[in-house]
Amino acid sequence: MHGNTRRRRQRSDYAIQLLEKQKAKYTYGVLERQFRNLFDKAHRKGGITGTVLLQFLEARLDNTVFRLGIANTRRGARQLVSHRHITVNGIVTNIPSFQLRPGDVVAVRGKSQHMGHVSENIDRRTDSRRYPWLEFNPEKMQGTFVAYPERDNIPEKINEQLIVELYSK
Repeated sequence: MHGNTRRRRQRSDYAIQLLEKQKAKYTYGVLERQFRNLFDKAHRKGGITGTVLLQFLEARLDNTVFRLGIANTRRGARQLVSHRHITVNGIVTNIPSFQLRPGDVVAVRGKSQHMGHVSENIDRRTDSRRYPWLEFNPEKMQGTFVAYPERDNIPEKINEQLIVELYSK
């Protein structure tokens, strides 16, 4: 009786901003407090806050392992990192949220290079998965985080301005 005649209300600005923040959180696999802390760090750094936020999200170790093609998914990359299969500059690192800096070398640990799914992922890796801010050497199973990515190079369809507006309230 009441259902079909009513029009669906348009979403509020707050709802749209919140959905955009949630999309970014779920895409990168970040919890609320981690996301808020990254936003605060991006806001303090200067520059365009939304772009800096996405650069920080891209510079996370688990995301970089995913982008290099060592893992199929970000969750898989997170598991590889937390199970101590990844080294940063030759040091075993098991913190998925580790922030990489330009010049850091991310590699598969020597003992882990013979794991089936790691070598399969690297073999399946195609040139279409290349990103300008990363360099990868499949023979050594290591990649270099060259620089923070430009906003145009980040393939995620996230409107970071809505996130900035949400947190600026």
